[in-house]
Amino acid sequence: MTLSPARDPRAGIPDDEGVDSLTIGRRIRQLRTERGLTLEELAALVDRAPSQLSMIENGRREPKLTLLRAIARALGTALESLLESEPLDERATLEIALERAMKGQTFQALGIPAFRIGKTVPTEALTAMLALQGEIDRLRDERAATPEEARRANVALRRLMRTQDNYFPELEEQARRILHAVDHPGGPLTQRTASDIAAHLGFTLHYVPDLPQTTRSVADIKNGRLYLSSRVTSKGDPRTAVLQALSSRILGHREPTSYAEFLRQRVETNYLTGALLIPESHAVPFLQDAKQDRAISIEDLRDAYSVSYETAAHRFTNLATVHLGIPVHFLKVHESGTITKAYENDDVNFPTDRLGAIEGQMCCRRWTSRAVFDVDDHFNPYYQYTDTGNGTYWCTARVELSSEGAHSVSVGVRFDDTKWFLGRDTQNRGVSKHSVEVCCRRAPAELESEWRDNSWPNVRTPRTLLATLPTGSFPGVDTTDLYEFLEAHAPR
Repeated sequence: MTLSPARDPRAGIPDDEGVDSLTIGRRIRQLRTERGLTLEELAALVDRAPSQLSMIENGRREPKLTLLRAIARALGTALESLLESEPLDERATLEIALERAMKGQTFQALGIPAFRIGKTVPTEALTAMLALQGEIDRLRDERAATPEEARRANVALRRLMRTQDNYFPELEEQARRILHAVDHPGGPLTQRTASDIAAHLGFTLHYVPDLPQTTRSVADIKNGRLYLSSRVTSKGDPRTAVLQALSSRILGHREPTSYAEFLRQRVETNYLTGALLIPESHAVPFLQDAKQDRAISIEDLRDAYSVSYETAAHRFTNLATVHLGIPVHFLKVHESGTITKAYENDDVNFPTDRLGAIEGQMCCRRWTSRAVFDVDDHFNPYYQYTDTGNGTYWCTARVELSSEGAHSVSVGVRFDDTKWFLGRDTQNRGVSKHSVEVCCRRAPAELESEWRDNSWPNVRTPRTLLATLPTGSFPGVDTTDLYEFLEAHAPR
């Protein structure tokens, strides 16, 4: 069973995303100029305010079809001529391309503010700016050529997750079948039940001290043996390690043929593990009661099912929108400030690269996921409201330790949905414009002028963030080490 796109109830309705409001606006402006009409005169002919037509001509507002027909009649042309995909001349093509570039990540990352492209701006200047922007993009692509496949795969998968509100009914059904098969009574999953699931699938559990360093577990399918590190019993949740190892068998995964498939399998494995640890039939009433009491808490979900905070946060994003009607976002950030995991369906704007990938971007210093690292109290949850260019969001966050340093895990909602959560009375406030402005991506001008040429930091970045994507069917796994391990442990 694999993740599949949700059935779209709007199927069959034409998609208007291809309609280019910027190109339409420029065509209207050029035709108006050719007819010798001022903006005010055309506005009077179509019974609209000049300011409204100005917004349309600048591509900042998409006109309704009825207004487009009226404009076409006033200009003495056919509606189809306004909807042509190509602009009318080379100058318009350059202007549109530059306006699009100014809205993109390259201009924003360089801190170049958008400006109005007037008639006095030479065409040669437009050509030069676009050429420079293209060269910068080319160099960025060249530097990022190795992980580009991973970034594209992450973008595609996150879009699918957003389409389905991060809820996959086929995986929930798989979890129900397994739990029913081992007569799980409901509620938190015990370690014994995890062992029962292994036995149901034909595996015996073996904890060994010499598990290959590049693996979390190894399944010997031939002999029905599941190997796990003996260290997992003293560090971490042994149930999670067992269930993650078994989930691929439950889902019938085969050797991945691409990084996208490898990534998809990992997401499916983690989802099914969460669905087994926190069963839907038991967790949904638990969360619905908490919502009724206006007391939803990730900590309470964590404690009720004896799982990690990250597992509880992930599982909440699976169930929150479909069962509680609450859009959410999830963010995992390394202590260096680098985003390692992200999900959103509540319109929050996270920083992205040119491909739309969030992973690997720097999280805003003023966002909850970064602010929590500066909080001394690690026992109580940290809450914060953050004002953004896209509205106000409330987040709850925790810091957890891993072999690669500390990570923050945060879950957040729009301001209107804060009423359902514990922690809504927090006095912690932040302002983040990271997604729409330079914000904290560049140091204040006075500090930069003082120190840019007088400092040289020795960067400390997690090894995995610098590593190129390993080759092989299972990226990062030393297959020689793996096969030697299996040969040494196989029953004789």
